[in-house]
Amino acid sequence: HVAGTSHVPIKDMEPGLTANDVLVFKREPENEHDALAIRIHDEKGHKLGYVPQAKNEILARLMDAGKLVFGKLVEKHWHEEWLKLEIKVFMREV
Repeated sequence: HVAGTSHVPIKDMEPGLTANDVLVFKREPENEHDALAIRIHDEKGHKLGYVPQAKNEILARLMDAGKLVFGKLVEKHWHEEWLKLEIKVFMREV
């Protein structure tokens, strides 16, 4: 899932998110809370949130080694005021 969606205007972005959308991963080593942080954006560049901290170390190391890591949206559904985004993660050699 995508962490931190409650900290972005996700209600405005949700209608434009559909299954199989490509999600762009960007490393954020300067993040004050997590030096292994990976931001997740939609293809238009809107920040959706982050790879959860408990799952970002391997992906961050791969990205730092020059691997292309990205996601695809599998499913989205609301839990009260929180939009749960389920994604699959992919890697390509650059």
